[in-house]
Amino acid sequence: MSNELHNIAPYSMEVMTTKLFTSIEKNVVAKYGEKGKLLLQQGIENFGYKDAEDIASKAVIEGDIHRLFDYIPKDHNTKNKYQNLNSFTLFARLFAQITKAIVDTYGDEGEKIMEEAVWEFGENRGYGIAQRARINGQNNTIQNYLPNYDMGRSELFIIEENFTPGEIEQTFIVCPLGQQWADDDMHKYGLVYCRIIDDAIAHGYNNQFNVVHDQFLLKHGQCHFRFQLKDDEKQND
Repeated sequence: MSNELHNIAPYSMEVMTTKLFTSIEKNVVAKYGEKGKLLLQQGIENFGYKDAEDIASKAVIEGDIHRLFDYIPKDHNTKNKYQNLNSFTLFARLFAQITKAIVDTYGDEGEKIMEEAVWEFGENRGYGIAQRARINGQNNTIQNYLPNYDMGRSELFIIEENFTPGEIEQTFIVCPLGQQWADDDMHKYGLVYCRIIDDAIAHGYNNQFNVVHDQFLLKHGQCHFRFQLKDDEKQND
């Protein structure tokens, strides 16, 4: 293997949004068929076609081939509903509107489908983080997890971190996703994402990871995690 180190840029939030939507679309349509497609389009329309189109376009320009465009009419003739909002806010609002459409219709079963979609999205991200490490000659051990993470740090997050052997402890004092769901009174739908995503990413990166998520911003005012990998030599093939 070459000794060259590869500095791989994190995905934009627009690409994160379209990757998540593609996973949601796959799971929802597999379960609910045409009715599911109508609900997805309802969620996107409630979010705003023009804002969704801007996200979809930027993601394609950056190389992500996704399913979001399938649910945005070419002749929608709408304007942006949101001005000067950051991409984290748009991610949160689009997810909440889609989740609301599914969960309000199908209840606990719909929530489970959305959780499965978030898990698939997160697990695939974890596989990607492990591969980012691998091309730099690094194993998928605990110390290589955050340095190869696929989402860039942002000043919109305020995080306290503590590193000890076999554990990463993180406290998110401020999270723009959770805060947006709280501001929009979308706690129920945001938690569908928050309960699943970090465990899924960590599992995809290394299935020996144990994630303890004992506080949620949407319930407790902050998120608290312990990412634990006691035997740091264990790694996926």
